[in-house]
Amino acid sequence: MAKKVIRIFDWDFCLSLILITLGAVMSSIALELILIPNLMIDGGMNGVSIILNTLFGGSLGFIIFIVNLPFLILGYRQLGNKFVFKAGYGMLLFSILLEVFNNYSPLIEDTLLATVYGGIMLGVGSGLIIKCGGCLDGTEIVAILINRKKSISVGQVVLGFNIVIYGAAIFVFGAERALYSLLTYFITYKVIDMVSDGLNSAKAAFIITDDGTEIAHEILKRLGRTVTVLAGEGIISHGNKRILYTVITRFEVSILKDILNEVDDSSFVTVFDVSEIIGNHIKSKPTINENIENRQII
Repeated sequence: MAKKVIRIFDWDFCLSLILITLGAVMSSIALELILIPNLMIDGGMNGVSIILNTLFGGSLGFIIFIVNLPFLILGYRQLGNKFVFKAGYGMLLFSILLEVFNNYSPLIEDTLLATVYGGIMLGVGSGLIIKCGGCLDGTEIVAILINRKKSISVGQVVLGFNIVIYGAAIFVFGAERALYSLLTYFITYKVIDMVSDGLNSAKAAFIITDDGTEIAHEILKRLGRTVTVLAGEGIISHGNKRILYTVITRFEVSILKDILNEVDDSSFVTVFDVSEIIGNHIKSKPTINENIENRQII
């Protein structure tokens, strides 16, 4: 137990919280001081919150946190403590900062400039948070969970949600502002893509370890991904090694790191981009055969 506590407060974790803080500041400035004054909205549940705030009034920061809270609870059971802690911290800080910046004058009043620079700043802020293993919007949590059950990318799920939300924005802000909001979303999405390597970017991971059984169990249990295990041999150690191969999303890299830290922090892992996936690498009802050498876990 003491070992895990020490890891929670290591430098990497603290650095990720610093970057999440910076991302929340940038995102809240983009939303409260650039986009909302120009009658434009963000996507996801934050967009829903802005629509509710416009129709019924109240505190935008409070609405955003309450609307996203059920998704945090949902993610707690599926995505691990660290992910939910980072996401909860980012959402709470984001909500507080929205209330703080609500007292300041807008930075940009030109609609086109607000669309471009608001989208860029929001994309950088959200990208930093995603890169550090958190998120600002409950839609992303739902998208990750759907992605684990179905062969639908996180980006596709988020886009589907946002099409509905921006369609609803037409009736609240008018067609012109809804279209500007949609343009902002595409700018934000591309910037997030550059900052965090993409919402739906697939990653392949090679994990070299002494015994991969428990790691494979946890990957299948917590990520819902199949794992192929190969036999290997260390040149220097002259010992038998297990080589685990799996494909995950960009969002799940931080969860994979948590699994390795908890189960076997002596393992060696390489993660790289995958341009295309053919076939199904998702198991909705994981069962594992204990004999894992030289074949795929099913």
